[in-house]
Amino acid sequence: MWVITVFANENTTMFEFDTEEEAREAFKKISGFTILTEVVYFNDPCFA
Repeated sequence: MWVITVFANENTTMFEFDTEEEAREAFKKISGFTILTEVVYFNDPCFA
């Protein structure tokens, strides 16, 4: 899961995405201070 956190006009908004590609596309279009984060869970298959 990918999350974009936006800090703008004294508000904080978070958007969730399933893929990195769609998150990066949205990230380019959002104004304000933005943070793109990948959420990794300890039970994800990559850690098996």
